[in-house]
Amino acid sequence: MNILVTLNSVYVRPLLVMLKSLFMSNPQEQFTVFLMHSSLSQDEVAAIDGFVTKHGHKLQVLHVPDDFFSNAPVTMRYSKEMYYRLLAYKLLPPEVDKILYLDPDILVINTISKLYQTDISDYLFAASFHKRILAKELNMVRLNAYDMQEYYNSGVLLMNVSRQRHEIDERQIFEFIDKYKNRLVLPDQDVLNSLYSDSILALDETIYNFDTRFYHYYKLVSNGTVDMDYVFKNTCILHFCGKKKPWHKNYLGVFLSLYKYYEKQVTDEVGLLPTESEVSPTPMQLAPSLLRT
Repeated sequence: MNILVTLNSVYVRPLLVMLKSLFMSNPQEQFTVFLMHSSLSQDEVAAIDGFVTKHGHKLQVLHVPDDFFSNAPVTMRYSKEMYYRLLAYKLLPPEVDKILYLDPDILVINTISKLYQTDISDYLFAASFHKRILAKELNMVRLNAYDMQEYYNSGVLLMNVSRQRHEIDERQIFEFIDKYKNRLVLPDQDVLNSLYSDSILALDETIYNFDTRFYHYYKLVSNGTVDMDYVFKNTCILHFCGKKKPWHKNYLGVFLSLYKYYEKQVTDEVGLLPTESEVSPTPMQLAPSLLRT
């Protein structure tokens, strides 16, 4: 099973926590983790390699040229690494025809085999969209993308790499970024939805991309069905979306204890590692919450 991750140095420890949860929740699976980066140090790559190898899996490192997306908008929160998933097909080995991209701010708490085996032969991606009042409509207006089917979250993407090699044109991506760079709130996600929304297979968000900020919302709109028992039995992927992260001090999310459990497993294995520092909010971080997923 192929897993794609992209990151810079501030997300090394969260990546290890995510991978630990993935390995623990899928003990029968064999993973090849493709690490796509442009700025990690040799020591950081070695630490990730040692961690993956120790758990019986393989790491393949793909160094991205510095000029990839050099003119794309970035902020303190959104680095250029977030764009790499959009052009992953250009850098992945030719034998890779399917891969699952996972953000580092994720916990995998059940098997992902059914997700990986999903038939996406007629699609470029499979992803989840978060059902929020007016969220799609606001993003359609903001991006002038009135044919947008839904506004999908780019943190979990099952990718049909073979089809992408034939259908995705990098020039179109660059042109879109240049045209709308002043409107982009979640840049890679905005590009994904504006250009490829009609070629994305929708996945159940409560199973494959559970936004941890909205546990009580899910429970309310499901008339109590999506409760904690449901999550632990059925949900595969918990996604800690938004600015506040469970490795930050003073985080008070519902799933903090679960995250700390996996974090402790990593700390016991590799010791303490630097983590993302707290920063003051940027204008992008202060964007209306309805635009976020």
